[in-house]
Amino acid sequence: MKPKLTLVGAGPGDPDLITLKGIKALNEAKVVLYDALANEALLSHAPQDALKIFVGKRGGQRSVPQERINQLILSYASVFGNVVRLKGGDPFIFGRGKEELDFAKRFGIEIEVVPGISSATGLTATQGISLTERGIADGFWVLTASLRDNKFNEDLRIAARSNSTVVVLMGVRFISRIAEEFRNEGKDNLPVLVIQEGSTANEKVISTTVGRLIADAQINKIKAPAVIVLGEVARHENLTKFQPLLAALN
Repeated sequence: MKPKLTLVGAGPGDPDLITLKGIKALNEAKVVLYDALANEALLSHAPQDALKIFVGKRGGQRSVPQERINQLILSYASVFGNVVRLKGGDPFIFGRGKEELDFAKRFGIEIEVVPGISSATGLTATQGISLTERGIADGFWVLTASLRDNKFNEDLRIAARSNSTVVVLMGVRFISRIAEEFRNEGKDNLPVLVIQEGSTANEKVISTTVGRLIADAQINKIKAPAVIVLGEVARHENLTKFQPLLAALN
């Protein structure tokens, strides 16, 4: 039995947003190692007798250490052959997919990657936001706010100076600092959209501005996981879908 690891992107939340190739990979899995951000409904695509093991990784919460996940990949691939590593969004966008891929390579494990829809581009699209829009934004940044050891990503200070759209992942914990960096650039009135648990039944969306971001996030009890979008493309009238929460009444 030849050991194999398939990294599968589960998409941004809605189980229907996984790719067909991702479903086919799950159909053939002997073991599925899945993350906290991967919708558990997707496990129904794996054989009934396949092992389904939660190795939850979510920013700011206790999770299975990456070293332990690597060892599980090696052990289960060696014993069962076909391991699917199911990761929320896209495995290569802040998902440590490359680390797991490189680890498997070192032990001669066959590897395959099935890309997924990233929350950075997928959830904004579901709200009708074009991250690049002629005459408004000629590009976009995708950054995490949280670096190793829970340090703030100082690159956000550079992004705040840009006229491009800025998409921040894993940023709820640093939402005050994010607002501060943009306010320091005189962008109090810059539109902001926050999408919490996007594309799921628990989706929560607030439309606000940099100057109101901290207060509206507190009023609406925003928590992780959430995507923060800053830029003119996030202006309320540009949205095709919007839930008018308390922020819209302020």
